[in-house]
Amino acid sequence: MSHEILVLYYSRGGHTAQLARLLARGVEEVPGMRARLRQVPPVAPVTEVAQPPEPEEGAPYAGRQDLLDCAGLALGSPTRFGNMAAPLKHFIDGTGAEWASGALAGKPAAVFTSTASMHGGQESTLLSMALPLLHHGMLLVGLPYTEPALSATRGGGTPYGASHVAGASGERAIDEHERALARALGRRLADVARRLGQGA
Repeated sequence: MSHEILVLYYSRGGHTAQLARLLARGVEEVPGMRARLRQVPPVAPVTEVAQPPEPEEGAPYAGRQDLLDCAGLALGSPTRFGNMAAPLKHFIDGTGAEWASGALAGKPAAVFTSTASMHGGQESTLLSMALPLLHHGMLLVGLPYTEPALSATRGGGTPYGASHVAGASGERAIDEHERALARALGRRLADVARRLGQGA
C-alpha cells in the first residue's frame, strides 16, 4: 500500500501553491502518511519555447507515475472564470489511459482553490475539479461543519474544499481560518486513504 498523498496543483500568483503546502502539512500530521507535492506546467495557445523539464521554482512537474503511486489525490487550481485553470485541465485531459485502466478508482480525492474576490467562483471551481475525479472513480472528501473554522471564516473555506480569497492584487495573506481548513482537509484526505489501505 502506498502511504503518499499526491498534492497536485497549478499556481500563478503563489497562493494556490501556499495552500498546497498547507494541505501537505496536514497530510503529514497523520501517522505514517506522506505528501508528494507536484505542479503542472503552464500552457499557451502557441508554444514557442519548450518548457524546461523541471520548473525554476516550486515543486517538480507531475508525471503519470505520480498518479499511479499515490494513495490519494489533492487537486488545486486558481479560479479562471469560475473554472479550473487551463494548465490543470490540460493535464487532467491527458489522463485517459489512467481512466481506462482504473488507476485512480477507489482512491480518495480532495480539491482546493484561490480566488481574487470573495464571490469569484470558488465553489464552482471546486466542483469543476471534482467532476473529472468522479469520472475516474475517486471518492471525494470535503470539509464537514465539525471543523469550527468553516463556520467562523470570513475569507475562504467551503464544504467542497479548502479555499483562499487573495484580493484583487493578491495582497491578502492566507488567514488563520483558511490555514486551519487547508490543513484539516489534508488530514482528512490522508486519514481516509490510510483507513482504506488498512481495509484492503
